[in-house]
Amino acid sequence: MKTLLVTGGAGFIGANFVLQAVADGLRVVNLDKLTYAGNLDTLESLNGNDKHIFVQGDIGDRALVGTLLQQYRPSAIVNFAAESHVDRSIDGPAAFVETNVVGTLGLLETARDYWRSLAGSDGDAFRFLHVSTDEVYGSLGEEGKFTETTPYAPNSPYSASKAASDHLVRAFHHTYGLPTLTTNCSNNYGPYQFPEKLIPLVIQKAMAGEPLPVYGDGLNIRDWLFVGDHCSAIRRVLEGGRVGETYNVGGNAERNNITVVKTICALLDAKKPLPDGRKHESLITYVKDRPGHDRRYAIDASKLQRELGWQPSHSFEAGIEATVDWYLANRPWVQRVLDGSYRMERLGV
Repeated sequence: MKTLLVTGGAGFIGANFVLQAVADGLRVVNLDKLTYAGNLDTLESLNGNDKHIFVQGDIGDRALVGTLLQQYRPSAIVNFAAESHVDRSIDGPAAFVETNVVGTLGLLETARDYWRSLAGSDGDAFRFLHVSTDEVYGSLGEEGKFTETTPYAPNSPYSASKAASDHLVRAFHHTYGLPTLTTNCSNNYGPYQFPEKLIPLVIQKAMAGEPLPVYGDGLNIRDWLFVGDHCSAIRRVLEGGRVGETYNVGGNAERNNITVVKTICALLDAKKPLPDGRKHESLITYVKDRPGHDRRYAIDASKLQRELGWQPSHSFEAGIEATVDWYLANRPWVQRVLDGSYRMERLGV
């Protein structure tokens, strides 16, 4: 049975990846620190499943990671572990450097030592896949898309910390020969997303009849990627990606923020109307923009399609409806999140 060490596997993207991998018959050792965004409720369906081994811990804990590698002998490490919310990085950048830079360095050093201990075909087959973001590239104008050769120009403490971790991964490949792969994805959405991000935040506030905050003029553009498609792309890169290479992952779904919000409002008008008969769109409230808010991101994922035959299977319209349906059908999961320390406050002001 193929074994993966997945870090950050109780977070949004990581947990979706773990659920998909275990369903496909892989064994997953899931290492997660369980910060505010790590949620074991997401993995509840795996309770008692011997293909899922959960360990609470830090990727920077070299002794712990080393023990897990020696005990379970994974053929790959997939690194999702990261502080990931831009607003939180504005309020407290140090935590992002600690996890995303220092933590990744510790994980890389331990992975390098483990890989060096592997003999023959086991060493040849081993991979370290680092999951990153398109935000490392900075902001685009009205034209063009990010490619794998776009120069890095991060504009937030979050994206700067992810850029640093990407560079460390590249350096460990070129310096030590560690067989690395890096993916840079566009904005993810879908089931189990912590409700501080735009789409789940809008869904929750709209259902509650609360104001829907939209930064600035609402015209900031992102390429939206359904999380299940992202997970399938990571699997393809893990299976067939060229060692040392970077692959951009996008959803072919550029939308500005106000269009995303209005799309959610229209779906909720049809599926869960407000008791007083108002349209959800009447709740939209424009608020002061985020400091340093990048205007536009867009991903060119043609390398991934050309080399590995991957393309997203969800249109934005299908993905966003499936997402709204999931949040409507999973109120207990949402309520348990909201009962915790996070109260959908706005951060990063």
